[in-house]
Amino acid sequence: AKEREIVGMVCEGASNKLIARQLNISLSTVKTHLRNIFAKTEVINRTELVSRTRMSSVQHSQHM
Repeated sequence: AKEREIVGMVCEGASNKLIARQLNISLSTVKTHLRNIFAKTEVINRTELVSRTRMSSVQHSQHM
């Protein structure tokens, strides 16, 4: 659930610092979540994550 929140915030352009502040978690926890998210989605950075997330949501909406 936290990881989904973080993905959403990254897609909105939030920095790690802002994510930590808004979710009331430490900066290192944000970084750990991002490492896990990157591994699960097989991306290497935030830009790729945003691109993959947007592509997957477009594909999902086209199949509805």
